Amino acid sequence: MSIKGVGVGKTSGFLRLIRPMNCIAMSFAILVGASLTGFSNMHWLNLFLGAVTAFTLTGAAMAVNDYYDFDIDKINEPLRPIPNGDVPKKAALLVTGILTVVGLVFAYTISLYCLLFAIAAWAIMLAYSTFGKRSGFSGNLLVSACVAAPFLYGSLVAANVVRVNILLFASMAFLSNTGREIAKGIVDVQGDGAHNIRTLAVRFGERKAALAAAAFFIFAVCLSPLPLIFNLVSFWFVPFVLVTDVGLVWCSASLIMNPSRSNARQIKKVVLFLFIFGLLSFIFGMFR
Repeated sequence: MSIKGVGVGKTSGFLRLIRPMNCIAMSFAILVGASLTGFSNMHWLNLFLGAVTAFTLTGAAMAVNDYYDFDIDKINEPLRPIPNGDVPKKAALLVTGILTVVGLVFAYTISLYCLLFAIAAWAIMLAYSTFGKRSGFSGNLLVSACVAAPFLYGSLVAANVVRVNILLFASMAFLSNTGREIAKGIVDVQGDGAHNIRTLAVRFGERKAALAAAAFFIFAVCLSPLPLIFNLVSFWFVPFVLVTDVGLVWCSASLIMNPSRSNARQIKKVVLFLFIFGLLSFIFGMFR
């Protein structure tokens, strides 16, 4: 069984194309946003639909990004599904289209507000893939906006409004992910430079980019006590956020001391892992 020569053995290539762990993380962020708003009057079906929306639109964004990054990934990430031949380049657009339609339909079944928000988030994702990435730092900010968006979307799913406290958690996600994106620019500096993508690492060098990434990590850490100070969470928030904070401080120090491509690659993986603890801190912080 195959589609235009893509056999069943290529299935793992399509899974890697959409980055399932990234999709799951975005779906989990919906749960966080909804939990911070409150589950008492929420329809649980809407929560499921919101999680599916996040999963599919994130997968679509990953696929279309790899489509546009084909030439760059041949240098930076030759083992990704499209450069190594596991997934035909045109098939990535098919995957993008299918997942986008599914995501927007599910968003519409929740509410018109959710559909409009999903369209806006998708527009930002597409803007990043088509021209935002090549702008460098502003492209990093676009990605971080997409990472913060599920928290806001979760609030919409739960209550059709965005609560003020959700903005604080979204800000923390925005800052820490911006640091990760800058670190990713260090990893991709060779291919980015060859294709005139003006990341901080390309414009100012790896060391200054490492300092900038560390600054965003530390800014995120500095915001972490605020939920406790304003009594938005319980003490159960503390153990998980401590893991996140200590990890981000360690990543900052490591990146500054060793701003090499190999270390930056490791740091961006660690930060993704720390995101999970950050999300757990928000969830457990709601238990009182």
